[in-house]
Amino acid sequence: MLDVQKIRGDFPILTREVNGKPLVYLDNGASAQKPQVVIDAITNAYSQEYANVHRGLHYLSNLATEKYEGVRPIIAKFLGVRDEAQIVLNSGTTEGINMVAYGWAMPRFQPGDEILLSVMEHHANIVPWHFLRERQGAVLKWVDTDVNGALDAQKVIDAIGPRTKLIAITHLSNVLGTKVDVKAICTAARAKGVAVLVDGSQAAVHMPVDVEDIGCDFYAITGHKLYGPSGSGAIYVSHERMAEMRPFLGGGDMIREVTKDGVTYNDPPMKFEAGTPGIVQTIGLGVALEYMMGLGMENIAAYENSLRDYAAARLGGLNWLQVQGQAPDKAAIFSFTMDGAGHAHDISTILDKKGVAVRAGQHCTGPLMQHLGLNATCRASFGLYNTEAEVDVLIDALELCNDLFA
Repeated sequence: MLDVQKIRGDFPILTREVNGKPLVYLDNGASAQKPQVVIDAITNAYSQEYANVHRGLHYLSNLATEKYEGVRPIIAKFLGVRDEAQIVLNSGTTEGINMVAYGWAMPRFQPGDEILLSVMEHHANIVPWHFLRERQGAVLKWVDTDVNGALDAQKVIDAIGPRTKLIAITHLSNVLGTKVDVKAICTAARAKGVAVLVDGSQAAVHMPVDVEDIGCDFYAITGHKLYGPSGSGAIYVSHERMAEMRPFLGGGDMIREVTKDGVTYNDPPMKFEAGTPGIVQTIGLGVALEYMMGLGMENIAAYENSLRDYAAARLGGLNWLQVQGQAPDKAAIFSFTMDGAGHAHDISTILDKKGVAVRAGQHCTGPLMQHLGLNATCRASFGLYNTEAEVDVLIDALELCNDLFA
């Protein structure tokens, strides 16, 4: 089990106050706070070691390149990948999914070909597929959750048709906390010759991930949710799909030679990494992942599950609060509405006065909100540094809300 009080000491922002109250940060689903080791790594990279990567022969360039490229095997280890060349570095999940849309899907989709999605998907895993719908006649096919917010993997499998070419699905819902059995989906899809892209933005921070065991074709992660910097991330691509992909962006580093008459591309993964990358952001991501692996992903998952159970019990005792999503083994993510509240933003504003930071709105999940029949929810999303005492502060603040709205 984690020593959470010691861990909290690693995150300097957790000592500050907001509106005269100790900060209770419950917006981890949007972006997690950063430990001091990540902050120090970023500061050192800019103040002592900064230079552009790959292109220079001088000391600082070589050092920056070594630090930057050293993150690729760290990400591979974090995701259970044996070959680090299957890791494409990028600015986050949104870029990774767009790379798949432009580099893999667009060259092979014909009018009427299908992309299978769950209703829980984040807009980052919806909008690129709408591009294919608008521009190439692709068909988006949706699978709904049940009344508890669970997604039956068999329903996804049964929805696979003769024109299905891609399943693009979240591993864990950013609104409901629902975990998806992506391994079962990938096994069935592979037997039918259908590719699977998994959005791991939420899942990778809460539990161990082994993409080779899952058997997916693509697995995208984003750094700022993983206690690392914004503008960092990566996507795993299977060898088969890597060979099928064309470059998404053109520029430096993704080429071997450029002439007036043509271009010779670099080998993967460099083939898909154009331009000057987020050097320092990526270095920070590597430190963040090492920090998490040092704590142990199994330990993080066990602790967060105990925190989830405590929060679920406390929230369940508020009969005027409606928690969206009661799927078994969900993550410590709770979206809710409240009797009498005008809007989720009103709840969030009152909680903020008590130092409690939550998210309010649609959480970039328009189709899910439509499915739930809601305009918006408040979301309290927990991380490895949150405590039962902070759950109690949240409950007290919600009871204040209820008194004001009653």
